[in-house]
Amino acid sequence: MQPRRQPPPAPRSGPGNPRPTAPLLALLLLLAPVVAPAGSRGAEDPGQPQDAEVPRRLLQQAARAALHFFNFRAGSPSALRVLAEVQEGRAWINPQEGCKVDVVFSTERYKPEEGEGHLGKCSARVFFKNQKPRPAINVTCTRLIEKKKRQQEDYLLYKQMKQLKNPLETVSIPDNHGHIDPSLRPIWDLAFLGSSYVMWEMTTQVSHYYLAQLTSVRQWKTNDDTIDFDYTVLLHELSTQEIIPCRIHLVWYPGKPLKVKYHCQELQTPEEASGTEEGSAVPTELSNF
Repeated sequence: MQPRRQPPPAPRSGPGNPRPTAPLLALLLLLAPVVAPAGSRGAEDPGQPQDAEVPRRLLQQAARAALHFFNFRAGSPSALRVLAEVQEGRAWINPQEGCKVDVVFSTERYKPEEGEGHLGKCSARVFFKNQKPRPAINVTCTRLIEKKKRQQEDYLLYKQMKQLKNPLETVSIPDNHGHIDPSLRPIWDLAFLGSSYVMWEMTTQVSHYYLAQLTSVRQWKTNDDTIDFDYTVLLHELSTQEIIPCRIHLVWYPGKPLKVKYHCQELQTPEEASGTEEGSAVPTELSNF
């Protein structure tokens, strides 16, 4: 009688799933997407366990960058949006190229009215090219407020600025107690709009900026109907806690392209850009994935 044979041990990677060879495993790890719905634990590299919060932070970073870009291109102080909640997303990482993120998130008005909830929704594709600034962005958002209402609010702000008897010069907004005088709110909203372009340009995969304070404002009289002013802002970078002064020149008229020039302390040369419409820009780099 033959001795009973012991069954072969099951593969460590699971029944019916033999261990891949090392080159194949490396390729799979490089190409596999990281899927992280809001509030869930992101996919992890089994060889290098990751912090469970890293995928969510990446999705939030992509959503904030997309909103900076969207706010600038919209060119409307009344249409400003801020991030409410990341709903779902996916990321691909290519060590030679960078990181591509698809993200869906809800937004709310920068100045919400009483009783308003998360009224807007956006989907975006964001490409961070390694640690370089100015991510390439394609973003689409549902309309937060009706076009007619937005135009009315923008024109009211425009009239408030034009009716100032003496153009503003030096002022700090908010003050040292965090208060913004209602009469200065139009200046702050326009500064936030122009700063959105600067924050988008400076954002990387790990750096995130927000507008902390206006330290000086100077409005210029113009021969046309535009609002034209220079201001200095302090941008707060969260990962390093660094405060960065930036000088910004903004030209705005309701319904027209927003024009921004800026120079920040850490940058060597000023940058210039003008928005043309509320829309999106699709980068050629995305074709590398």
